[in-house]
Order: sequence, then structure tokens, then C-alpha cells
Amino acid sequence: MVKRNLHKIYMGLIFVFLYAPILVLVTYSFNDSTSRGNWGGFTLKWYIDLFNDRDIKTALYYTVIVAVLAATIATFIGTISAIGLYNFNKTPKSIMVNINYLPVVNPDIVTGLSLMILYLSTNMRLGFLSMLLSHITFDIPFVILAVMPKLKSLNKHLTEAALDLGATPLYALRKVVIPEIMPGIITGFLIAFTLSIDDFVISFFTTGSGVTNLSIVIYSMARRGVKPTINALSTLMLTAVLILLFIINKRSALVDGQKNNGGNY
Repeated sequence: MVKRNLHKIYMGLIFVFLYAPILVLVTYSFNDSTSRGNWGGFTLKWYIDLFNDRDIKTALYYTVIVAVLAATIATFIGTISAIGLYNFNKTPKSIMVNINYLPVVNPDIVTGLSLMILYLSTNMRLGFLSMLLSHITFDIPFVILAVMPKLKSLNKHLTEAALDLGATPLYALRKVVIPEIMPGIITGFLIAFTLSIDDFVISFFTTGSGVTNLSIVIYSMARRGVKPTINALSTLMLTAVLILLFIINKRSALVDGQKNNGGNY
């Protein structure tokens, strides 16, 4: 009994250590005082100032545009790549899958610096295009990792049956394979979108003057001194991430429920 209580206390302390700073940040985003040690009353003025800030609105525009484009393109390329890898022979498949893990475990600073050197060596101007290409490159391995498990659980006989019935390979891909792996594709898109919004290091190395995202703006604002608008901005970003996580978990639970119901017949 004592051991069980100690485990609960230990887990409670870990959660407090992890989430207490986030709760403080959210709370002080509604603080009327600029001092972090004094509560001046409830206010929404920092959110109003946030949306009146031209730099923030510009950064938000680039953040959303880059995240949507990068996630969409990376999902398309990653899905096609995963299908190709799935149809490889065992040895080449194993080699390529292990190579795909390298960008995932590789430090972001190495990836960002490498991409920056690549762009500069080809005389490419750093800006919106370089940031977009960098985010696509960064997102593709995660999409492949999200789609591959769905391909492994795919019944091979479905595709073979479609081909035997006269379907072309492209038609079988669109009508049989893609619908079966759609949960993995959607998960890959959401992961890529979240990673793109959250990214700082790669964006910092591969962007140019006049093109910034929210993470870079927050970093530059923090260097000049933490303002309450940063708390408001961080709260909104946290809310967006929580909504995405809720959608992912809700969809996963729905898919699992449909599979369980289908297995009862």
C-alpha cells in the first residue's frame, strides 16, 4: 500500500514539474500587470495587442501557409514513397527504412545548417521557397513512418483481387490501397502540420529577410525581454496543438471502434 502511494506521489510530482510552467504561462496571459510577480486582475488586452501587432500577423501568415503547403506536399510524397518502400524486396526495404530514420534522429541544427549550406552553394536566395522546401524535407520521413504501419496491416489479396477483376494498377491504388491506409495518411498530415508550426531551428537557418514564422518572432521578442504578448501567443499555439491532438485521438478511437464493431459480425 505504501509503495503504491509513493508511486502516485512520484507521478504527481512529475506531472506538476511538467505542466505547472504551462499553467503559469496561460494564467499570466490574462494578467493585467506586466510584472510576472504581481497579479493585476483579469484582462484580454494582451490578446488584443497581439492581433494588432503587424509583425505577429505577418509571421502567423507565413507560419500557416508554410505549414499547410509543406504538410500537403510532404504527405503526398511520403505516401507514394511509403507505398514504394512497402513493395521493395526485404533487403533493399530494410536499408531504405533505416535511411529514413536518419533525418528523424538527426539533430535539427545539423539538418538546418546542411540545408542552408546546400542553398547557398547553389546560389539560391534564402526566403519563402527555401523555408518551404526545408519543411517539406523535414516532414517527409515522419509521414513515411505514419503510413508504413497501415501498409503492413493491409491485406495484399485485396489489391490482387482488384487487378484480377480488371482494375488498372492506378485504379486499384486509388480505390483499394489509398482508402485502406487513409488513417495513416491523415495522421501523417497532422504530424507534419504540427512539426512545421513548431519548428524553429530549421526555419532559423533557412529563411531570409522579410520571411519569418511564429517561432522566430517569439525568439526575437524574448531576446528583447519577455512581454505579456508572448504569453498570449504561446497560449494560442498551445490551444491549437491541443485541438490537433484531440482530433488525432478522437479519430483513432473512432477508427478502432469501427474495426471492433466490424469484427463482431
